[in-house]
Amino acid sequence: MPAKTPAPFDLDSLKNALPKIFDQAQTTAANHQKNYIALYKLHTDAAAITEPVQNGKSLKLTGERVFQDLFLDMITRVLPLKKGTTVADRIVKFIAGYSKFITEKNAEERQKNGIEEDDETTSERFLNHFVHFLLKGCTAKDKVVRFRVIQCIADTISHLGEIDEDLYTNLRATLLDRLRDKEPSVRTQAVIALSKLAFSEEPSEMEEGEPSILDSILDTMAYDTSPEVRRAALLNVHLTPQTLPALLARSRDVDPTIRKLVYANILENNCINRDPALPIGLTHPRALTIAQREMIVRNGLGDREESVKAAARQLLGGWVDVVRADGIKKDEPVKSEGIIEDLVAFLKLFDLTEDMIAEDALSSVLQTRMDIYEHIEFPEDYWTSITPERAFLARVFVDQCIAKKDNLKLDSTLPVVTALAFRIGDAYNALVEQVHEDATAAFDELDEDERARREEARLDREFAIGEMLRLALNLDYGDEIGRRKMFQLVQSMLAQDVLPEALLARCLDVLRVLSPSERDLIRVVVEVVHELRDPSDPEAEAEAEAAMKGDVDDAETEMGSPRRPQRPAQLPKPVAEMSPEEKARADAVDLRCLALCIGMLERVNGTFEENSTLEGILGELIIPAVKRREMALREKGLISLGLCCLIARRMALSSFQLFLSQVQAAPEVLKIRVLQIIFDILMVHEGAFLGPGSPNGDKIVDFLLQLLEAEELERVQALLVVGISKLMLSGMVTDERVLQTLVLVFISPETAGNQELRQCLSYFFPVYSYSSAANQQRMRKIFVPLYERLVKAYHEWDGEDDMVTPAQVALMFVDWTDPIRAGDAAKGLRKDCEKDPVHLDLATDVIKALFSTEYDKEDKKALCQMLGKLYLPDEVDDDKVRMLKLLLNNLRSRRPPRDTAAKNALAKFDAALWKKYERQLENFSEDEFRKLEELRELFEFLDDIIPDEDEDEEPPKKGRKRRSLSIATETTTSAATSGDRSPPPSPRPGRGKAKRRRLSQSDDESEDDARTETSRATPAPAPTRAMPKRSAAEKSKKAVSKAFEPIVISSDDDDDDDDDDEEEEDGEDEEEDGDGEATPKAQAKSAGSRRAPPPRSNLKSARAKQEARVDADINELLEDGPGDVTRDSIMDSSEDEEADEVDNIL
Repeated sequence: MPAKTPAPFDLDSLKNALPKIFDQAQTTAANHQKNYIALYKLHTDAAAITEPVQNGKSLKLTGERVFQDLFLDMITRVLPLKKGTTVADRIVKFIAGYSKFITEKNAEERQKNGIEEDDETTSERFLNHFVHFLLKGCTAKDKVVRFRVIQCIADTISHLGEIDEDLYTNLRATLLDRLRDKEPSVRTQAVIALSKLAFSEEPSEMEEGEPSILDSILDTMAYDTSPEVRRAALLNVHLTPQTLPALLARSRDVDPTIRKLVYANILENNCINRDPALPIGLTHPRALTIAQREMIVRNGLGDREESVKAAARQLLGGWVDVVRADGIKKDEPVKSEGIIEDLVAFLKLFDLTEDMIAEDALSSVLQTRMDIYEHIEFPEDYWTSITPERAFLARVFVDQCIAKKDNLKLDSTLPVVTALAFRIGDAYNALVEQVHEDATAAFDELDEDERARREEARLDREFAIGEMLRLALNLDYGDEIGRRKMFQLVQSMLAQDVLPEALLARCLDVLRVLSPSERDLIRVVVEVVHELRDPSDPEAEAEAEAAMKGDVDDAETEMGSPRRPQRPAQLPKPVAEMSPEEKARADAVDLRCLALCIGMLERVNGTFEENSTLEGILGELIIPAVKRREMALREKGLISLGLCCLIARRMALSSFQLFLSQVQAAPEVLKIRVLQIIFDILMVHEGAFLGPGSPNGDKIVDFLLQLLEAEELERVQALLVVGISKLMLSGMVTDERVLQTLVLVFISPETAGNQELRQCLSYFFPVYSYSSAANQQRMRKIFVPLYERLVKAYHEWDGEDDMVTPAQVALMFVDWTDPIRAGDAAKGLRKDCEKDPVHLDLATDVIKALFSTEYDKEDKKALCQMLGKLYLPDEVDDDKVRMLKLLLNNLRSRRPPRDTAAKNALAKFDAALWKKYERQLENFSEDEFRKLEELRELFEFLDDIIPDEDEDEEPPKKGRKRRSLSIATETTTSAATSGDRSPPPSPRPGRGKAKRRRLSQSDDESEDDARTETSRATPAPAPTRAMPKRSAAEKSKKAVSKAFEPIVISSDDDDDDDDDDEEEEDGEDEEEDGDGEATPKAQAKSAGSRRAPPPRSNLKSARAKQEARVDADINELLEDGPGDVTRDSIMDSSEDEEADEVDNIL
């Protein structure tokens, strides 16, 4: 029976077959492979149908076109579906899978049929048409369509095979453009697509200055605002030596998930290659630089998120297994024999002297890898060949045992005291021998490599000795023989000038543990200092020691330690008789002795009077060092003197002026040291300098503020801010001027580059404000005067850096004075925070400030919008609410804001106030409140307000919008450090300050603005009362009186009573102006209500007497010659004067 001939393929059947396949594909991904085959069969059958054209010279691909149209129709139905729709995601996955399927089939057909590369196949034509269709949707208006189109491209781009140059250029440009899409989901898919396209990019074919795809992806990974986009870039960018630094930089990303992915996905997964021939991956610890390893440890273990810390600990625990020479991770269980070598190799990855990085890394391993911790043992032969890594490992392991209170492990690990003392002595003798060898002339003949090797060996010995001394702090000194041996060793090491200065602190720590009291510690150190400064003959010294050697056991101290043999002291040779070599030797000895004194004083907690031995060191060593001109000696002398002042109250009082005088003209290094001493003295002896009743408290605060305003060095500025912040936070300084200055420094554009200062203040203000209700009230009090200074400075600032806007500062104060935020930050320590009326008081201050005519529209708008963010407590005093409502009503009726947004914000706050306190305000009557005595000052303030006229309001303008002039005159002066620096605003009638014209205005706009400004500047006179006039002389007089302290001249004449009364009235007006009121107090309504002025002759005689008295005072000052002026600095030229002055002060 002949075979049945198959029916010819009908293109109309595609209309039913394709929807069925896509319907099955959207249901589940399990049938995708079956549907690939079915769809490919339909595709090949349709491609076989063609039509001849041009008399058979060419063919029209009719079947391919029908299949492509139907396929694209199916895709079009998926594009409008939002992100997260499961059926749409399955269809996109199916499309990508089919693209891969036909690409593989295309390669098989080319190889099977021998098709040349220039000939296009059905699959290539289909994919080109498909990509062109998708590129049209990349610029669609609908964000969902853009997302689905880029998603399809990202999934199929790696299966396209070879594409023509034009399509590649178009695809690259489109995807790079989508990196700047406003939707994060679209940018995410664009990053994924570009990361797959980056392999095919040739840098040689790019134009000069054109960014590559890889550079664009790295830029997106660093600077994109969406964590989703940055995470996609991190996971899809190819790891290479060029991209590794950018990937490691993401360990400081603001998103904790990204930081965790750096450790868990990037570093840990790429540590070891799957290829046995090259087992070390790009993120293997030995493939990284030491800086990269330290950055990984520092960022990971120092992260705030516990999940990031856990990922970093797991990474470091894996490093121990792969850090051996072979680089292959071991799967066998941990053994005691090899764990020491693994940890030593692990420690060699780091610089042991660099901060605490190596210690943190090793502690993390010991905490997370308990299998390693349990198998660590230090046998006797461990101490025979001590290295820096071995000494470091033993010391850190002992610290971990103490932290875990594992006494059993600690007893089995710690060495015997006598044995460790001998080990330290042997290592120190080797160090001294090398130092003497290096001091010979033969060392200079060595080449640079040999010198570097010997220098490194010397540093290794120093570090190992230091770690063993730190280990000696935790030993059990119940063995008297071992304790005495260790004491003798440390004392002899301190007495030698070859002991490196880095080991002084370690030896003093051990000596403090071995000494039963501070007095004994001081005695030993003083003996060492005298021995170092004693210029005795070495031969005589050896003979004296040999003679006393037999009596050492009898000469013991109270604690049982051997007392050093005393030699007859010899007077030092005068400086004038010394040779240059002897002077250098004496200076080096003095520096060593001062370093010993500093280390000793840092470890003393008793008072200076309890340790009389210190008086000799003070007079013989410290004070002469303060008088020296050499910077190193003077610096150490001042530090020693400052430490003495911390334990001696009288000395601190007498020496404080000396430290203040050193700050003025000292270099940066010395100035930093002296400022640290000053703040330490103020913190320790607070009652003597800044306590209540202290006569010099205000002077010290003024000195610190002047120093902060005049200082230009960033490090000194930061130190001043840190010290003042500590004084404010501890409550020792409560001056509102200091608080206002710190805020100005914080928002000043001049301090934008001082990150240490900014970071300190960004931490200080929330902590200070939330710590107590009194601090929040202080922040509330300084807001209005600070806002006035900030507004003036903001409109006059013309620097390059942008300044914080007044609106932003207002929002910061809302946050700092929020009682609810304070209650949350205090974690229950502050009670009844919800009843704190600080925001209600702030609203009262703000509304009073809104009566001022000194602010423009934008400034008042910021204040009005600030009111809506204030917290209104449920329980509040009725008088506070009524006073606030009274001010609000008068503001809206007499001086309403001109800006629509400000009006709406004010109305919204009024409605919220009425709704919140409806019961207290239900019988609100202004006439009844006028009878209350406690509201008399408030009504006097309101009665002095002159209402605005309706003509002053801006009529609504038609036409195109223009930016307000306040935007054109952005930013401020450098008033961040002092309000006195900023020049006063130029006066103009009716308004506080004239605006500058925008440079970009057209002529018509300028004329319109000029007319508007004219109409604002000359308001119609009020019908009821007139604004009191003030002369420019009075204004300038007030400005000068604020900047400089006036000379107070008292008069005993009784004939000037009228003048005194008139001065008292003026003084009251000035006090009201100084309280932050926006308008001056008006004159009385009628002239009859004022007293008659005094006779003109009395006024002239009084003025003449005052002028004569001022002239006499000035002449008295000028008669004092310059020789009578006392010098306050010890930096003067005369050494005798310096010595006398320091002696007098000390």
